[in-house]
Amino acid sequence: MLKAFSRASSSLLKVAKPSVSITKIAGQGNKFIPCIWSTSNQNYASAATAANAKGKIVAVIGAVVDVAQHLGENTVRTIAMDGTEGLVRGNVVLDTNAPITIPVGPETLGRIINVIGEPIDERGPVVTDKFAAIHQEAPEFVEMSVEQEILVTGIKVVDLLAPYSKGGKIGKTVLIMELINNIAKAHGGYSVFAGVGERTREGNDLYHEMIEGGVISLKDKTSKVSLVYGQMNEPPGARARVALTGLTVAEYFRDQEGQDVLLFIDNIFRFTQAGSEVSALLGRIPSAVGYQPTLATDMGTMQERITTTKKGSITSVQAIYVPADDLTDPAPATTFAHLDATTVLSRGIAELGIYPAVDPLDSTSRIMDPNVVGQEHYDVARGVQKSFRTTNLFKTSLLSWVAEVFTGQAGKFVPLAETIKGFKAILNGEMDHLPEVAFYMVGPIDEVKQKAEKLAEEA
Repeated sequence: MLKAFSRASSSLLKVAKPSVSITKIAGQGNKFIPCIWSTSNQNYASAATAANAKGKIVAVIGAVVDVAQHLGENTVRTIAMDGTEGLVRGNVVLDTNAPITIPVGPETLGRIINVIGEPIDERGPVVTDKFAAIHQEAPEFVEMSVEQEILVTGIKVVDLLAPYSKGGKIGKTVLIMELINNIAKAHGGYSVFAGVGERTREGNDLYHEMIEGGVISLKDKTSKVSLVYGQMNEPPGARARVALTGLTVAEYFRDQEGQDVLLFIDNIFRFTQAGSEVSALLGRIPSAVGYQPTLATDMGTMQERITTTKKGSITSVQAIYVPADDLTDPAPATTFAHLDATTVLSRGIAELGIYPAVDPLDSTSRIMDPNVVGQEHYDVARGVQKSFRTTNLFKTSLLSWVAEVFTGQAGKFVPLAETIKGFKAILNGEMDHLPEVAFYMVGPIDEVKQKAEKLAEEA
């Protein structure tokens, strides 16, 4: 979505049923108005009533939130967020004189909302007086923090070999529960999960897993995560904007509450795919491999909002589907250009029973620099990678924070200093006298020693 388009989206319509439509605004001069429909979000309806502006839909071209094109003669083409069943020519359109707004703040924690902020978890409305527009400019350069700082996840293999930076963007990972849990425990921060074009079943499973894991509490207000879903069955308009909705929720926690926020986007490829579908409906000529000609702009406009400011940070973890495993495909290639770190999961490592199955050689990080992480951390990380390149140590020495759902063992948050200390001791040969099995499924290096002593007693 172009910035010019975002700036032009200064008001909102409420129609009986929305669609991609050509809308003629009566008595509004040359005002350009985006279109959206809401049945339960009363802020839209009240704004529309207050605005007291009416228009007519003169043509409908398909099911696809905002004004996308200005056709002249007081006519705009809009993108809708819901199905168009029952929408007919001549339906009344109301101008709300407001952008697309969603509820934000602590009240969204533990709730599931859709792209326009409606709750879809059957737990009643989201009661809040805080709303924010989903279209925002990226923070000004003077507001950004230039300091490079590690976001400690407590997952040893990640923190040591491919550390995440606060305000950074990380690609290709499914360590959702572990990261949300660890960020909440270690930093007291909030997390936002944006399900973009995912399966309804997966979204439902994730919600119940979070309830069982204590990340979401139905009894009190201790939930640490907000869920925003635009699922696979939604029209492309919803899937193309739901990532912005999730980002807006995260921006509130960063800018208003000074939090370090973790933003999950699964799957960022579906964001691009939906944009391609919308682009075709809007009559734009496709670019390379059939993608929209505005692919780089759409991706950049969203990714630039994910950054560290002097108030707080948003660290984004984005799952990336690579079509046909072709890394040169325009969609993943455009995404990779914005990433600060990549965490690669290997099927081969998973087959060895090692979780999370992070590949220590393919995973990379932009901040793996002695000037950022420190000389000791850098030397230990490079030493570990050198060992992996020369010997097959995956079965015995890959200490990692394990996924409890796979192992049946409770996970542990391991401080970065403990991780460096443990791997340094292994590289220096200080642990060579311990049995290999003592290194499997443990936390800090002290647990290895305790496990070895226990094994010796049992023997």
